[in-house]
Amino acid sequence: MKIFVLNAGSSSHKSCLFDLSQGIEDAMPEPLWRAALDWTHQQGQVELSASGAGESVQQVLPIADKAEGLEAMVKTLVDGPTQVLDSLSDIDAVGHRVVHGGREYIDSVRIDDQVKAAIQRLIPLAPAHNPANLQGIEAMEGILGDIPQVAVFDTAFHARMPEAAATYPGPYAWVEQGIRRYGFHGISHQYVAQRAADMVGRDLADLKLLTCHLGNGCSLAAVKGGLSVDTTMGFTPLEGLMMGSRSGSVDPGILIYLIRQEGYSADQLDTLLNKESGLKGLSGLSNDMRSVVEAMEQGNERARLAVDVFIHRLRREMGGMIASLGGLEAVVFTAGIGENSPLVWQRACEGFEFLGVRLKDELGRAKEDQDIAVADSRVRALVIHTQEEWAIAQACIGLL
Repeated sequence: MKIFVLNAGSSSHKSCLFDLSQGIEDAMPEPLWRAALDWTHQQGQVELSASGAGESVQQVLPIADKAEGLEAMVKTLVDGPTQVLDSLSDIDAVGHRVVHGGREYIDSVRIDDQVKAAIQRLIPLAPAHNPANLQGIEAMEGILGDIPQVAVFDTAFHARMPEAAATYPGPYAWVEQGIRRYGFHGISHQYVAQRAADMVGRDLADLKLLTCHLGNGCSLAAVKGGLSVDTTMGFTPLEGLMMGSRSGSVDPGILIYLIRQEGYSADQLDTLLNKESGLKGLSGLSNDMRSVVEAMEQGNERARLAVDVFIHRLRREMGGMIASLGGLEAVVFTAGIGENSPLVWQRACEGFEFLGVRLKDELGRAKEDQDIAVADSRVRALVIHTQEEWAIAQACIGLL
């Protein structure tokens, strides 16, 4: 069975092809082929990169249309130096990351007209993501025809949170309107939770885990009995932790103040909170933790403040998740910052030494997943490379 996985974003697409003809594996197999499209650098043009059959290609194409770009990307599967298939009909299924499934979809689902209509209906809740996800689904229908397609929702893993964790303390009308805490990064949180259970040799159903997805977007999840019982993102991916360019949670009174005193519009607030805050806003330098840490080490005080605030808010939210769990067997770090920053591992865990979290003295990045806690630490500390593409492929297998 060959599974094509697509993560279609608003300005970039990533995809890969898994060959499972030898059977289903627990560990992620190496994809036969990978490719990406990036529209962010040159207006009216897309950068296409693909690798397969031991070869790679990079092209800049005069394509602005997303569906046309996808067609060019898929063509590299069957044509040119990266060819790995004789025909596109060799693909057995397509798996899609879909950001928002609302309350309708609490598990992955095979896509039909009803599912597409739901993704369309939920666009107001994920205006930067669901339109691109739906466009990717429709484009692949046009390219591959009547091949089974599966939607794997980023919100699904959190859909069974207790009502107390999912409900905002506003008027009850919000509940009736669907204004609630949905949570995001669910595909990643679910994958690393299962991988953590495998690493410690325990059944996931018996564990209390704190999973920390720290990238340009950041969120935590409290995973108890294999289910998300709390998370930091909410109605939108803006809630919770300080992020690369997003503020995370702030006093809503600030927004009222900016509207009344500074004349801010909704669009201006959207830009301010999503694109001009977080590490980028405080440091004045970058949304990339590596660049901010480098500046901090060179004596930049704004960079130091940005890192300090990031760590403070991370530890504060970690404490909240641990309270929701009622205990802790392991903390997991994943995604761009989470997989690569010993500074963040060390400083985040310093606040929880009283719980028995003790890290090794020598910490460093590794290609493989690793346990960074000392042997006698009461709580394990794991660094796990998230494999969302493989998780999507596994979801496809489970439905077909």
